[in-house]
Amino acid sequence: MPERTSIFTPVLIVGCIIIMVSFAVRASFGVFQIPVAEEFGWLRTEFSLAIAIQNLAWGIGQPIFGALAEKIGDRRAIIIGSIVYAIGLVLSANSVTPLEHQTYAWLVGFGIAGTGFGVILAVVGRASSDDNRSMSLAIATAAGSAGQVFGAPVAEWMLTFMTWQAVFVAFAAMILSLILLLPLMRAPALASKTELEESLGEILVKAFRDPSYTLIFLGFFSCGYQLAFITAHFPAFVTEMCGPILPGGVLHNIGITTTSALGAVAISLIGLANIAGTLAAGWAGKRYSKKYLLAGIYTGRTIAASLFILFPITPETVILFSIVMGALWLATVPLTSGLVAHIYGLRYMGTLFGIVFLSHQLGSFAGVWLGGRLYDIYGDYTVVWWVGVAVGAFSAIVHLPVREDRTVRVQPA
Repeated sequence: MPERTSIFTPVLIVGCIIIMVSFAVRASFGVFQIPVAEEFGWLRTEFSLAIAIQNLAWGIGQPIFGALAEKIGDRRAIIIGSIVYAIGLVLSANSVTPLEHQTYAWLVGFGIAGTGFGVILAVVGRASSDDNRSMSLAIATAAGSAGQVFGAPVAEWMLTFMTWQAVFVAFAAMILSLILLLPLMRAPALASKTELEESLGEILVKAFRDPSYTLIFLGFFSCGYQLAFITAHFPAFVTEMCGPILPGGVLHNIGITTTSALGAVAISLIGLANIAGTLAAGWAGKRYSKKYLLAGIYTGRTIAASLFILFPITPETVILFSIVMGALWLATVPLTSGLVAHIYGLRYMGTLFGIVFLSHQLGSFAGVWLGGRLYDIYGDYTVVWWVGVAVGAFSAIVHLPVREDRTVRVQPA
């Protein structure tokens, strides 16, 4: 009888901690929209563009760090990412012009890439058994949601007794502390450097010529658009659009007394609900077609966003929407990464998923930047919401033709 291996390996545990802290910091940036804009008298577009650049740099950096991890090792790539992340936060804390914030946002974005999904999911996937891989990827993804649960509320709490600049520096220290955990993160190597150099180009050519890879790439765009727009703009949206928190009501009685606090709690609820949703996606991904699960998730998001914007926006609908959207939030990540691994194998998963993730971050850039830009033009976020509905419907459709029933492999030269 084969030996049953535990799913909770040191690699998975450390990977979860790294993603959790990295995403806690990343998910908090929306909380700083109003404080930064008010201090310097900026338009909403200015800080939004900095967050949008972060997401774009994250997308560009993801395949770079994926390939870097395959060349020099996962832990070295994570160290580089952590240092770049921390430097970007410290420099941003000392920025006083929009251009400075937008420039240093490139460093923050590359740092997120070095401590995010592309590198961590690849090493977790290699360290997991075939039976545990789908759920391991889901657990690591859910760790990002756990970071989102406390990231925005902690930032909101820290702003009550610290300047936003001091909060950025404290976050930089948290990111650097992750390096201390890396000695515990050891995963089997996929191939020698010689083998990697011989066939990486070949697998990339085959992937780029494969219509299914193109469809997966295109489909991930809306995920980034929706998630980044909500993360960056939802706290401000709730603060400005939501009705009052009524004294004596359920929300007031549990300590949510202002719309500002409700915005931070909404982001936290999205992360909390997503833990369950992502784990459910990992469970389902082992048993059902990943492409149909992805189409269903995007359909659910499209319906949820449409209903939310059509009905009056109240504290109660904000909470309900946050829970529903949260259940569908990052459930796409273990399914998309698992689909890439299933079709193309584990050997180049970091690079191939990193390239697909670039589409996600192009969507993130569009969602965050358009959110700020169209807000300044129209005075609200309505148009941006409906664009998100449209791209969500597109992603639901575009996954259906993906050919999931075959595997592309490259033999060593």
